[in-house]
Amino acid sequence: MTFVKAVYVALLVCATIYLFVIQYWLPTAAPPLRTERHGAGLEIPPIGIGTWLSERDKVAHAVEFALKSGYNHVDAALIYKNEDQTGKGIRAANIPREKLWMTSKLWNADHRPNEATIAIQKSINDLGVGYLDLYLMHWPVAFVPGGGRVDESTTIIDTWRAMENIARSGLTRKIGISNFSKRDVETIMQACEICPYAHEFETHPYLQQQDFVDYHKEIGVKVIAYSPLANTNPVYKDKNKLEPILKDPFWANLAEKKNATIAQAVLAWGHQRGTVIIPKTVHEKYAVENLGALDVSFTEDEMKDIAKQDRKVRMNNPGRQWGVKLFADLDDPTQLGDVGNGEL
Repeated sequence: MTFVKAVYVALLVCATIYLFVIQYWLPTAAPPLRTERHGAGLEIPPIGIGTWLSERDKVAHAVEFALKSGYNHVDAALIYKNEDQTGKGIRAANIPREKLWMTSKLWNADHRPNEATIAIQKSINDLGVGYLDLYLMHWPVAFVPGGGRVDESTTIIDTWRAMENIARSGLTRKIGISNFSKRDVETIMQACEICPYAHEFETHPYLQQQDFVDYHKEIGVKVIAYSPLANTNPVYKDKNKLEPILKDPFWANLAEKKNATIAQAVLAWGHQRGTVIIPKTVHEKYAVENLGALDVSFTEDEMKDIAKQDRKVRMNNPGRQWGVKLFADLDDPTQLGDVGNGEL
């Protein structure tokens, strides 16, 4: 019996030593390549107020009104050249910082590490928010600082490393991408140490890209849909001669069936398919109306009917101006030689 006890004690001691060695002596395995290092806190709200092309003399009131009316998500960018006015609206709304979701974007001319840090600090200061919740690489294209010429020596991986360092610094809680092709997304996902939280890109009933949206669900990256009302933005008025979606008989009939406005129906589709929607408006009426989209839903058959309305038409494609083929493996990619107007 004594011998058995001795063996038992010996085994117990050996097991304890083994566990100690495993935990403290042997090197630990590196974290998975896609480990996210995002802080806890507010997750991205399903709808936000967009600010692209919002007039400087109107955007402050638009943002203040939206935040006081139930929004808690603002989508901005340095290149929109109105972040200081957006910040005035945020301050006037006087909502607690921890209840606000603030997104901004890194412009093409700021892709190098030093410029990237200066750029995000300027956005934070102009917006007056202390930190960002999400910072996006606006386009997978780097410009030579101080001009619009493409910097072919700075890759998207180089820029992503700068984004990761910004995230580690605490200037933003999460980082992401915008306007990437699928191949570009895959490139980032294969190399990232801090991986994209979200991808903001154009998607709406006339450019549904359902396979691309589904792909993001598979890899755990949220989709933010910009221009969710398709070609209602005046800058798109001549795009491919399509009638504005707000005049589309299909959507007029569907909206009437749902006792909703056409805009609410279109936005509701974007919400129901799992994308975050960021309609831009400077009008109080439409800001309130757009929130109502969250109360509209469709049947499975209705969603199938909507899928048939896809025109595969892209409204925003500055690649033509930059001489860069964007969206190469997606619907309606850049056709070099054409000229685009006012696109970002």
